[in-house]
Amino acid sequence: MASSLIDGNSILAIDVGAANTRAVFFDVVEGEYRFVASGIAPSTAEAPYKDVSEGVRNAIGNLQAILGRALLDNSRNLITPSQPNGSGVDALVATLSAGPTIRTVLVGLLKDVSLESARRLAESTYMRIVETLNISDRRKPDQQIDAVLRARPDLIVIAGGTDGGASRSIQKLLEPIGLASFTMPDDKRPAVLYAGNEKIEEEIKTLIGSLATSLHFSPNVRPSLDTEDLEPAQRELARMTINIRKRQIRGVDLLDSWSGGHLLPTAYATGRMVRFLAKVYSSKKGILSVDLGASAAIISAGFSDKSTLNVYPQFGLGENLTGLLNYTKLEDILRWSSLDVSPGVLRDYMYQKAMYPSAIAATKEDLAISQAIARQALYLAMQSARRDFPRNVAGIKPTLTPLFEPILAGGGALSDASRPGQGLLLLLDSIQPVGVTTVIIDQNNLLPLLGVTASQNNILPVQVLESGAFLSVGTVVAPVVSAAYGTPILRATLTYENGTESRMDLKYGSLETLPLSSGEAGKLTVQCLRGADVGFGPGRGGTIPVSGGALGVVFDGRGRPLDLPADGVRRRELIKKWNWTLGGE
Repeated sequence: MASSLIDGNSILAIDVGAANTRAVFFDVVEGEYRFVASGIAPSTAEAPYKDVSEGVRNAIGNLQAILGRALLDNSRNLITPSQPNGSGVDALVATLSAGPTIRTVLVGLLKDVSLESARRLAESTYMRIVETLNISDRRKPDQQIDAVLRARPDLIVIAGGTDGGASRSIQKLLEPIGLASFTMPDDKRPAVLYAGNEKIEEEIKTLIGSLATSLHFSPNVRPSLDTEDLEPAQRELARMTINIRKRQIRGVDLLDSWSGGHLLPTAYATGRMVRFLAKVYSSKKGILSVDLGASAAIISAGFSDKSTLNVYPQFGLGENLTGLLNYTKLEDILRWSSLDVSPGVLRDYMYQKAMYPSAIAATKEDLAISQAIARQALYLAMQSARRDFPRNVAGIKPTLTPLFEPILAGGGALSDASRPGQGLLLLLDSIQPVGVTTVIIDQNNLLPLLGVTASQNNILPVQVLESGAFLSVGTVVAPVVSAAYGTPILRATLTYENGTESRMDLKYGSLETLPLSSGEAGKLTVQCLRGADVGFGPGRGGTIPVSGGALGVVFDGRGRPLDLPADGVRRRELIKKWNWTLGGE
């Protein structure tokens, strides 16, 4: 489909999530592409439907009612291209995150080299690593075969050997894989992705080609010991993920057909957009995107020389929610709650939410619990993702979050927040950004849809990003400092475009704001006290341009890492105070 603005092609973008399915309409308005409207409906990937197409049609139906424009015909099939009477749409693209976690076995030569690359590759989509094999594995071949059979993998990812390097060792590792696949029923055999030494691809075909549901090849993820290149393999893995979903869930093949093959895993589409934005911004700081929804927590970071994409189904807020307790304690979740909630009530809520992911908080207690769970899930996801960030990224301390500009946040947990301040506080607590950054909330969850749309129309994502479809919360200033509670740590002066000024003294342990409306710009002069560091160096101040947003300029003086009081009463009172400061309840 052409991307010329002369043609003015309308695009319908579908996102099928674990809890909800959204239909988003993009079209040309006054010469530029704009996000026009969206329709939402409960997802139907699970029982009783187990067919995503029903939820897709329902979401499009709701969108039709908003647009006053027919997109489906009487048989509920997509009308494409646009018709002279105004019905239909020129193109459709889609993203998919619904579906069970893909059970994955990793095979690599060296545990700390190729197997680590395979792990990073697998974590770029909705997978759970259920078994690993490497050259130092001391199990006997029959034990390895039994381990693979018990794992019941949907997918096997094989990496190892630099280009032109080891070959015999890889072949030896693949013997248990081939024998295990041979003993499986044909319809239960896994798909296989080989991303190792390219010179032995023919041997790989001979060893396991006839024993896999499908065998795919991608360029070596580790062409040399010092080089890692995951992007080509991620692209191949994204397509394999969709093919696996076609076998698992009805309706995915129809959606793929409607999109003309422009159907991507939601996480991969998000990562693609972050890579693009990292090139657009091209600053010394990185760019960060976080997405917390029912199916997974997605952390995507773009830097000048590398991008990372991490998908954590174990931290999703849907049917996997109770599994969160394998990684954290109930008490660790409750520390974020503004209300006194018992562990038993929290546990009951988590089981109920896992059964009904689309349920919304009906009481203040439910809201406090859901926000506490979201904080801990995103905090754990961020801590896990940081290990894959490049070592040379700009930051204030290597043990803290690197410097990012901007931070983009989306997903049900954030788009459902009733007030911008509620979403911002969730991000400040879980990500714990440092220095000076702009925070943008993707309230319509458009980022992955823009990522998949780019393959159809490379102009649309740029113009929609610049159109105000995303909510700018404002600029966050978070000094890194250690001080006694109540001690002054920073003085700030905000100079507006009309020459007027606002001043503020920040004390350790507090949150403060200065007003700066969306669309406005100003100059912020900071004076750092007690060795506070906002990116200029310990105790050094400076003047920087800042942009406004829903909350203006927000100063987070609570220190990094964030250390909550051990006393429950005092902690909950502080959380209520912070909520109130940012316009929450």
